[in-house]
Amino acid sequence: MTQLPIAAFVAAARSGRLISFPTDTVPALAARPDQATQIFAAKQRQADKPLILMGASPEALWPYVHGGEAELKQWQQMAADYWPGALTLVLPACDRVPPQMNPLNPDSIGIRVPDSAIAQMILQQTGPLATTSINRSGQPALRTIAEINHHFPQILTPLASQWPESKMSAPLPSTVIKWTARGWQVLRQGGIQI
Repeated sequence: MTQLPIAAFVAAARSGRLISFPTDTVPALAARPDQATQIFAAKQRQADKPLILMGASPEALWPYVHGGEAELKQWQQMAADYWPGALTLVLPACDRVPPQMNPLNPDSIGIRVPDSAIAQMILQQTGPLATTSINRSGQPALRTIAEINHHFPQILTPLASQWPESKMSAPLPSTVIKWTARGWQVLRQGGIQI
């Protein structure tokens, strides 16, 4: 793992490198959406476990989803109620989303805005990124720079001074809800009760 000042870290992310940064839940493993296959390879992750598109604001994420005006209003209301925060919305994807984000169902995309100043600052500069927890598939999420360095020495991170270790004790991942013809369906209960 190489720790970089934020400017160099953002430049590396924009160039397509794999990165990790803190969020409001567990640290993220991230890459540009068109480089999502790197995440699956690094995690040894099955194709049936899609990635999440994380952005700095709802406005950065709406261009990646596809729905009617009435649906969009309901999605925006849910986002207004819980974002930034530990809630992932699984919505119909538009053709702007690279299919490698969700190999088995490219018509669907999970989106989230984290309640983390450092994550939002990074995402404002990189644009939305493909993300997931940083760990080998099926293993517990890594929480500290030392753990990430041990398990993923090739991954770039911000400098340790940018990493709020004291906040890394969040035990739960994000809650995941999916939009269906009958409304919201809870796929995973996490940090937010829906």
